Amino acid sequence: MNDLSLSAGDPTPAVRPAREWSRALAGDPVIAEPGDSRHALTLQGVTLSFGGVTALSDVDLTVATGEIRAIIGPNGAGKSSIINIISGVYRPDLGRIWLDGQEFATVPTDRLAKLGVARTFQNLALFKGLTVRENVIVGRAATIRSSFLEQIPGVGRVRAEEAEVGARAAEAIELLHLSAVIDHPVATLPYGLQKRVELARALAARPRLLLLDEPMAGMAPADKQDMARFIRAARDEYGTTVVLIEHDIGVVMGLSDRVAVLDYGRKIADGTPAEVRADQAVIDAYLGVPHEPDGEDPVDG
Repeated sequence: MNDLSLSAGDPTPAVRPAREWSRALAGDPVIAEPGDSRHALTLQGVTLSFGGVTALSDVDLTVATGEIRAIIGPNGAGKSSIINIISGVYRPDLGRIWLDGQEFATVPTDRLAKLGVARTFQNLALFKGLTVRENVIVGRAATIRSSFLEQIPGVGRVRAEEAEVGARAAEAIELLHLSAVIDHPVATLPYGLQKRVELARALAARPRLLLLDEPMAGMAPADKQDMARFIRAARDEYGTTVVLIEHDIGVVMGLSDRVAVLDYGRKIADGTPAEVRADQAVIDAYLGVPHEPDGEDPVDG
């Protein structure tokens, strides 16, 4: 964790994006313009406190459409707080959020699927008694548009939507190489495969923005490398914009297009993996004095 160098076993270097994304800086007036398709996500001046402890302080972040964007930092830096603000779990004390050009003071959690946002969690949130197929279908079910009255007799859009749900789930299962265990109860699968099922469930909704909260936590090195390839494949196949929190620096540097670094709730660096690795403030944050426990976000990693 404290070593910013990459080992020989790290994932292959990130594939260069198909298009050049703008390197928007804090204060760039573009971030305040609604409907800008170049930016899937923008945070401007976001501040969040818990009981007098500041978890985030005046954080700006711009995520270009189609990029894989990592957020890293020591424990308690505010990484999970950002994910929870983007997904509407937390309401920021100050600041604004733009999702695909729409501005919010607080992101409505009940509209996440319609806004094209999906997320995974640090801890597995699967239905252990259901099969892989059933778990993945649940991810697509959130996008169903037919009314309750249509669903009772199975008329109107219901049949077409059911077919679409099944097809999208099957595509996500195939993309993540889960076809061999498609009818297995999730509880019977190894941990690495369960994490892959959770990713497939999120992808079944075909989100425009995918939030990954420590997707490789607890994984063996080989499983991490597989997961990194699947995340990249999801971006390349579906055009999904990815924001991830991850503690494995080797994975982050090999997978991400750009990296933002937080320390004590402030953004201290933002750039390409090479730029971030060479940044003295980042080196100091990882190799300097450990954070005190009472300075941590209660749920932050």
